[in-house]
This record gives sequence, C-alpha cells and structure tokens, in this order.
Amino acid sequence: MKPVNRRLILAGAGLGAAALGAALALRRLNPPVASAATQAFWARRFPGLDGAELAVAGWRGQPLLVNFWATWCPPCVKELPEINQFYREAKSRGWQVLGLAVDQAEPVRAFLQKAPLDFAVALAGPQGLGLVRELGNPAGGLPFSVAFDESGEISWRRLGVSRLEDLRQLLKT
Repeated sequence: MKPVNRRLILAGAGLGAAALGAALALRRLNPPVASAATQAFWARRFPGLDGAELAVAGWRGQPLLVNFWATWCPPCVKELPEINQFYREAKSRGWQVLGLAVDQAEPVRAFLQKAPLDFAVALAGPQGLGLVRELGNPAGGLPFSVAFDESGEISWRRLGVSRLEDLRQLLKT
C-alpha cells in the first residue's frame, strides 16, 4: 500500500474516532430526556400493605422489574413464584422487583399469607389498569411486566405470563 493511501486511511480512522468520542461526550453531558410515561411512573407513590406509602423513585438508578398482577387473575398467580425466584437470583446483581397489585388490600394480604413473596408488593388498585396502558399495554391486560434499566427507561415489556427463563435473559442484556 502506498504511503499516501495509508495516511488517508489513518486520517479517516482518526476523524471517525474523534467524532465518536465527541458524540459520546455530548450524550453524557446532555442525557436523553425520559419519556412522559416513565417520568410520571418514577414520580408515583403507591400504598403499601402496611399503610405506608411506597415511593418508586427510591429504586431509580438500578434495574427494576415491575409486575402488575391481581389475586383474581389465574395467570398472574401462576407466574408469581417464577418472578419470586428471579428476584432471589437477581437481587445480588442489583435488580429490584416491585409487585403492583391491581386489587384491594384485603385479598392481597390473604393471598400473601398463603404464598409469601420476597419482593416488595404495593397496591395499584383499579387505577393500575390505566398505568399499564401508559407503560405500553394498550389492552390493559394482566399479567403485565415491565423492566426499567439503570437510566430509568423501559427496556423490556411482557403482556402475559413471564417465565423464569425469559426473566433470566434480562440479566444478560
């Protein structure tokens, strides 16, 4: 290869690397603005089963799986043990799990007495169906799960039963 061609290739590579570096620096200084739906989610508070409010903002900055479920929903009840197992496996890697019951407090308390969960559970109540629509589930069906990455943006959604194998894939991404 001629010295002139080699210089042109090296100069082009250098310019490309400089442009990439500048773009990454600009993105770090001006991070993308979160969508309105995710901003609204992170500002929410939900009633806990103990009567205290649970502020979702406390989990921002770490990966979070949110599962919308109800005691009257057989597929929801079926998937909860697998979500609980995912939490046991993933919490050491910084993952949090929040179960939001689209239900009333008494049926949820009774259910959790029979089938305790290791992750946090709060009440979304009937308004939870509006929230699932805002988060990308236009049908408003249950069960519905959504994962948020460390930046607070949605990185994964699932309408229907979440299986442990699928949830484990979240740890690889």
